[in-house]
Amino acid sequence: MREISGNKKGIRDSVLAELQKLYDLQSPQLVSPELALKLADITEFINREISVYITRSGQIIEISIGDNATVELPTFSGRRGAGRLSGIRCVHTHPGGNPNLSGVDISALKNNKYDAMVAIGVASPDITQSTLTFGLITGIDSNENYTAECYGPYTLEEAENINFVNTVATIERILDKQTGGSSLQVMSERAILIGMEWGKNDSLWTVEDSLEELKQLADTAGATVIKKFIQKRPKPDPAFYIGRGKVQELALFAQQENIDLCIFDDELSPAQQRNIEGVMGIRILDRTALILDIFAQRARTNEGKLQVELAQLQYTLPRIMGKGLMLSRLGGGIGTRGPGETKLEVDRRRIRDRIAFIKEQIEKVKSVRSLHRAGRKKNNVFEVSLVGYTNAGKSTLLNTLTDSDIYAQDQLFATLDPTTRQLTLPNKQEIILTDTVGFIQRLPHQLIAAFRSTLEVVTEADLLVHVIDVSHELYKEQAAAVHEVLKEIGAETKPVITVYNKIDKLPPESMLAERLAQEEDTVCISAVKRLNLEALQQQIEKHLKSKAVEVTLEIPYAESAKAARLHETANVLSQEYSERGTVLKVILPVEDLDDYNEYIVKSE
Repeated sequence: MREISGNKKGIRDSVLAELQKLYDLQSPQLVSPELALKLADITEFINREISVYITRSGQIIEISIGDNATVELPTFSGRRGAGRLSGIRCVHTHPGGNPNLSGVDISALKNNKYDAMVAIGVASPDITQSTLTFGLITGIDSNENYTAECYGPYTLEEAENINFVNTVATIERILDKQTGGSSLQVMSERAILIGMEWGKNDSLWTVEDSLEELKQLADTAGATVIKKFIQKRPKPDPAFYIGRGKVQELALFAQQENIDLCIFDDELSPAQQRNIEGVMGIRILDRTALILDIFAQRARTNEGKLQVELAQLQYTLPRIMGKGLMLSRLGGGIGTRGPGETKLEVDRRRIRDRIAFIKEQIEKVKSVRSLHRAGRKKNNVFEVSLVGYTNAGKSTLLNTLTDSDIYAQDQLFATLDPTTRQLTLPNKQEIILTDTVGFIQRLPHQLIAAFRSTLEVVTEADLLVHVIDVSHELYKEQAAAVHEVLKEIGAETKPVITVYNKIDKLPPESMLAERLAQEEDTVCISAVKRLNLEALQQQIEKHLKSKAVEVTLEIPYAESAKAARLHETANVLSQEYSERGTVLKVILPVEDLDDYNEYIVKSE
């Protein structure tokens, strides 16, 4: 018969016999309710801590008794490689109802590389109300020490639903990558994508279309997509979004295929994300978190980093309530990166303070930008903003028009921080051309709010150039998504030139470009091949004429102050001198025309 170890002094033989019966129980998950209740019952009777040691297959291999505050934790030999845990978890009780892990518990977890350290706070007299907390090794820090996090408290029923097998497998994959000299931030993570078709779809996008775009986002973030799943339901499940049964099916697939990451195509509620993560035992991201991760990778300027951090914290805050997300910050990787990388267990008040501080810093940057914009307005420099769906070719167009070399790649969200360049039009008028962040369908509200100060370049522009990738099969739907974002930021009434880009990618027999070119305020171009760029600039000139007119003025020398002021208030194209005064060819704001009517030189 297997023995009971530890401090058995004063323990009745009948109690020892009950403890020995526990060896016959199986607990393949974190801890079975049956085992937890039996441990709680005996603990409440003898008022001493009890610990059991369980293999990964669920077999109890040792039971030990302590005193009313501590229990001796024996050392086991197991899989001791740096990238492997011991294969044993320790489940122990705390008399008095406190389930929190102690410093000794956490040290034992890391020193023995337990699969988990579980503490059951025994509620008295109703042991069914007992709760538990558990700790996991979560990675290796820069000093090559193991890091650990605590989770809970959970009810015994909630703990039963945690997919412990997949969770441990996820941790060991992370440790294996980290100890192999790589990190998750550069290693490709194996991901599955989940979409759901429910109710009547009023959107132009099909679930398949949306999942294909989600795959592009995942590729951009650095994941390797293994498979896409579509679930059909009459409506989303409030607890598990796609339903518990489907989640359990995906958990089995994730275990068999060594999946690191599950990405949902819709935004999950904090409760849904937590529930799904518990059952699947791998990290769960939604569309919003994935886009935030890409933005975190792309941010380069101080303002961009602040805006991303603000969006991440606003997204994170409701997800740290209660039990939080078990695997959401595990070991780095997609969904954990960026300037907003903050431990979820940090005090919520500190996160709110940080949000307030970031908003204050963004306001300061916004004030500086407003001053620059006011100076340009004063000098009547017209501002044109390039807007469009992500990867439509805005940055390439800016580079081509202004001979710049800003970052432009065939990938989603290649541009995050707005870039401004000066462009001289064929009529010699100088304008400011700004490249902006690309839009996307269901652009996260946190991003729109955080980037509102940056997006003011769109709302304050004199003209918008809407760049559309006409070679994309969903170009109409992408254009509609851009209009939705423009409406959300209050720029839907701005004058717009529609630019259909990438006509060089259309099939030779296609007549699409010819048909689209017949539309008003429309140009079909190829920014890469430099096709029809003159027509685009002419369209810009035409639109700006409604705000300014080109005139020739002859101002008497006696009124030279007026001639000098034109250099501040108008765009002076040329200046000559006649017998009667200074002859200036200028582009003059319409509202200033009355002040100079008497000096206009009539064409013969």
